[in-house]
Amino acid sequence: MEGLNLIKIKTLCSFLAALFGLLALTSSFAIAETHYHEFIVQGKAVKRLCRVHNIITVNGQFPGPTLEVRDGDSLVIKVVNAARYNVSLHWHGVRQLRNPWADGPEFVTQCSIKPGGTYTYRFTIENQEGTLWWHAHSRWLRATVYGALIIYPKLSNPYPFSMPKREAPLLLGEWFDRDPIDVLRQALFTGAAPNVSDAYTINGQPGDFYRCSAKETTRFTVDPGETILLRIINSALYGSTVQIVLQDTSIVTTEDHPMHLHGYHFYVVGSGFGNFNPTADPPRFNLLDPPQRNTIGTPPGGWVAIRFVADNPGAWMLHCHIDSHLAWGLATVFLVENGEGEMQSVLPPPPDLPPC
Repeated sequence: MEGLNLIKIKTLCSFLAALFGLLALTSSFAIAETHYHEFIVQGKAVKRLCRVHNIITVNGQFPGPTLEVRDGDSLVIKVVNAARYNVSLHWHGVRQLRNPWADGPEFVTQCSIKPGGTYTYRFTIENQEGTLWWHAHSRWLRATVYGALIIYPKLSNPYPFSMPKREAPLLLGEWFDRDPIDVLRQALFTGAAPNVSDAYTINGQPGDFYRCSAKETTRFTVDPGETILLRIINSALYGSTVQIVLQDTSIVTTEDHPMHLHGYHFYVVGSGFGNFNPTADPPRFNLLDPPQRNTIGTPPGGWVAIRFVADNPGAWMLHCHIDSHLAWGLATVFLVENGEGEMQSVLPPPPDLPPC
């Protein structure tokens, strides 16, 4: 009789354990949400520095809408191009696993969305948290077509610091007192460096030292002792380990090239000044705790070495994030082949991928 009761108790415990496991699994799926947005790319009259310009915006906002999601959530963003230029959007810093079709660089993973056309970007945030951004990835439309992308931890994951009372995204940008596309055209025609911007902006507003800007300066009211989290945004074969050494070769000018890699986060294993020495420099690489980035500045007159595992098949762009340098050709594309099996292969292209 005691043996029978013991069997019943063990059976009940096994049943409860399975039930709790099922509930935990169900709750983890219930936490993830799908966020639907419609981005209408359109012109809008905006006044800055005493003058009115018709700029390209998303939903008539400058900067564009802030996207707020949690790790594990999915985004479905329908883009309607009601502007006069071709456009594509890039979700800067999001690792698009097996999904280059949602990455956005024009003529690399998609053709641009033509005026009057639409395209829906679909992707899932996987094991990422932090402050990212989205922006146009076609010519110089990024000057006004951009916004914040905030990824919060899963509900079960706390912040690694005391919970702030409030959060505020700060988007640092630039303002051109003429059409940025015209600035680019002039630079490409002359071969000279493009004209610099006329003002720096915070959340689309110049500072109070610029003309006609004192009343529109971005302001935040903070109570004494209040903790505020400022989210500042300055607007291979499968499985192979890839090492890239980015060498600055400028002679006339010294420039810091912010190099951005799509589809991956890489480790910065070393950097230095002068020319990279393939014999003397690698032994000094930091292979213990290198910082992880998706964008890194190449020191003026120096070099930086990065490494990543090519475990995300597709076509992924590496380029300088100074748009004039990108227009001049400071870019390349990595073609990462499929691995073995479905989970190591590129997803099929969506049916509404813009035609060329």
